[in-house]
Amino acid sequence: MRIGQSEPRQSRPTLLIILVVLSLVMLTVYFREGDDGVLHGARRVTLEVTAPLARAGTAITSPIRSIGSFFEGLGASRERVQALEEQNAELRTRLAELEEARQENERLRALVDFAEERKFAKLGAEVIRRPISIWEGVILIDRGSNDGIEPGMPVIAAQGLVGQIAEVSAHSSSVRLVTDQLSGVAAIVQSSRTPGVVRGSVDGSLSLDFVDRTYLPVEGDVVITSGIGGVYPSGIVIGDVVAVDDRHGELYPRIRVASRVPISSIEEVFVLVGSVVETDAGEIE
Repeated sequence: MRIGQSEPRQSRPTLLIILVVLSLVMLTVYFREGDDGVLHGARRVTLEVTAPLARAGTAITSPIRSIGSFFEGLGASRERVQALEEQNAELRTRLAELEEARQENERLRALVDFAEERKFAKLGAEVIRRPISIWEGVILIDRGSNDGIEPGMPVIAAQGLVGQIAEVSAHSSSVRLVTDQLSGVAAIVQSSRTPGVVRGSVDGSLSLDFVDRTYLPVEGDVVITSGIGGVYPSGIVIGDVVAVDDRHGELYPRIRVASRVPISSIEEVFVLVGSVVETDAGEIE
């Protein structure tokens, strides 16, 4: 006999067999008896007793399940939000491209309509450099001698006169603006036909000089090219009279003119490369 060691337990298969047989018998009786049977009644009593415990368990675990569903939904929502943000960015980029194309079409249409109305022989060009200060009176365009551009050719925009070709290279040209201090344009006041000369200045402002004070213009009068001298065709808008100062003791009145051309944002122009088919100094609004 060994001290300190217990006898190994012997398996009892007989008990297991009895329990299995008893379970089969109860299942057979349960399915064969009616709803008013003993086993059905016992089942109903068991459900009634355990129902409050089941509800309590559901109530206890519900917040945990809700938190899990929340975090699961939060991850899905973040992915959806990110996808929507990416789609929105793409749509905004496309919208910006379409808006840019629309604005460019409008500018070019206005420019072409203006040139066609005036019967100008023209060549379109893009502005590739604008003045960086009000004291710089020159812009650069992407047309040059290879395109038939020559110094002295007039340059216009849809709003009116821009200036004159100053220097030319093979693929680009500089345009001296009418607002430059070295520029001078033979002009007339549209309403009264009073002649004068529009000149630029160091600060980019325009003045209408040598006007007879007998025929003084008023604010709002339109000033156009007269065609005298053969440099510019007649009838091109230069700008509008914005101030008239008829000081006594001076030979001519001081008349300030504002150009209609937005030099700071101009993008396209026309170079008048040939003679004008038809000139007309009629009314231009």
